[in-house]
Amino acid sequence: MPSTLVECVPNFSEGRDKVKVDAIVEAMKLPEVYLLDREMDSDHNRCVITLVGEREAIQEAVIRGVGKASELIDLTKHQGAHPRMGAADVIPFIPIEGVTIEDCVAMARHVAGEISKRFQIPVYLYEAAASTPERQNLENIRRGQFEGIRDEIATHPARKPDFGECRVHPTAGATVVGARKALIAYNVFLNTADVGIAKKIAKAVRFSTGGLRFVKGAGFLVRGTAQVSMNLTDFEQTPMHRVFEFVKREAARYGVIPVSSEIVGLIPKKALEQASEWFLQIENFDSSLILENRLASVISGKMAVGGLRAGVEPFIEQLAAPTATPGGGSAAAASGAMAAGLANMVASMSRGKKAYLQYESQLSEAIARLGQLREELKAAIEADADSYDLVMKAYKSAKESKDGEAAINDALKQATSIPLGVAERVVEVSRIAESLRPVTNPNMKSDLTTSIALARAALEGALANVEINLESLKDDPFVAETRRRVAALNA
Repeated sequence: MPSTLVECVPNFSEGRDKVKVDAIVEAMKLPEVYLLDREMDSDHNRCVITLVGEREAIQEAVIRGVGKASELIDLTKHQGAHPRMGAADVIPFIPIEGVTIEDCVAMARHVAGEISKRFQIPVYLYEAAASTPERQNLENIRRGQFEGIRDEIATHPARKPDFGECRVHPTAGATVVGARKALIAYNVFLNTADVGIAKKIAKAVRFSTGGLRFVKGAGFLVRGTAQVSMNLTDFEQTPMHRVFEFVKREAARYGVIPVSSEIVGLIPKKALEQASEWFLQIENFDSSLILENRLASVISGKMAVGGLRAGVEPFIEQLAAPTATPGGGSAAAASGAMAAGLANMVASMSRGKKAYLQYESQLSEAIARLGQLREELKAAIEADADSYDLVMKAYKSAKESKDGEAAINDALKQATSIPLGVAERVVEVSRIAESLRPVTNPNMKSDLTTSIALARAALEGALANVEINLESLKDDPFVAETRRRVAALNA
């Protein structure tokens, strides 16, 4: 597997003309970029392309796709059920392997700048890359769609783009670029053509109007059937099966039922595992019970002959080797991941047991969040080592470039952001582990004590790495903001 792996899911405002979509996909073909999926929807008049690749390559691929879309798609002639503001409407980057959400924010900013510069398309940043809280939600940016933004971008301060001039591209509109966690595009079809019912259900289920957290929703008429169209922005905290049951219950209020559902694009395997556990009511379910998961673990060496030692020994030996990486930052991230893993084990072994049924909801939420934190901390192990290598590379090339100091500062910022992210995550791990003490099996208190101790060590190590990078940084606002975040952790 590549050392860095990023997913990108660009949405283009064309779902009817296969020739145009083919041309956009062709423009994005580059070495180290792989096409996983393409979905075209004629009713929405929209296509969703799923790519994965190395960090540098996937950025350039997406930029080229935006350029081709701007040549082929004319929003002044575009009609479809789905809201849109650009030929290339929305471009999210999602961390997969060896990168953090902070890395994806940096990628989003780079891509946004290039789109603006190369194609004269204004760009807005959203989700984790948003420049203001109001722009975290895509709906706020896209309000009024292409026509509304075209009319207001030059006169309304809230419409000022993050990159580019205050005017839309005449035919390609504006684009939104951001960084986020894995999202599930999930639609439920009802046994009615009354789109008003779908809209009422969508209003009930989406978070912005009082529904489920991490759900966005709207109602559409698709192929003559009412559809509740949803985006699940954090499936671990608001799982897909809970959303389906909510829609089913709301539909019953209007005398209708779901007849089918669909997934647009790809879905994390874990989401289907969650649904299986829920609907089949499997006791003490764990993903390692799945044959393919166990086989993958064996093949990857995580459960090789020699047991646990075979999996952890290579990393320990890498730490012991006389090389700069992996170092303390990677060790801190690994310590944090182990802390999250231990706390997850304790919660999982109590959930579902009769003595702890009253804490089922709390335990489920803890398990979901700890799983997410564990994955992010695991990714930071390698990301920290990569960031150190980038700093060394920047210092070596500084003498050959007039922009050497800026490159060093950029590399140091990344090398600071990764351990800072580790520190913020392990504080949350420690808090969750503490909260589990009164709601889990007391015979496992030593495991929680170990988890909290590991989190504490990870925090101290991560902050030490932050501090040593701050000493070399020459960016006062960044340093001040970083110290503010560090102070908040120590409060």
